[in-house]
Amino acid sequence: MPNIKSAKKRVRSNAKKETVNTFVTSSMRTAIKNVEKSAKEGTIEEVAKNLNIAVQRIDKAAKSGLIHKNKAARLKSRLTKLKNSKETEK
Repeated sequence: MPNIKSAKKRVRSNAKKETVNTFVTSSMRTAIKNVEKSAKEGTIEEVAKNLNIAVQRIDKAAKSGLIHKNKAARLKSRLTKLKNSKETEK
């Protein structure tokens, strides 16, 4: 445990940031899984709705530095291709 006042505050603020970062990352992963699941067994409208949510969550994670911008682009591209392949099936 730190003795210096600023170091104690840093420990507290890091704990708060960790909670927020965990939530953002976990919600992003859940949104991605929802898109993949709906692409397998859902309708095109459901896939499009889940894709919009996933893109928002991915952008938020990239903006806050939780994932690299290239990873964000790769994830969005992969999910969009999945949605487009679902549309061409019909």
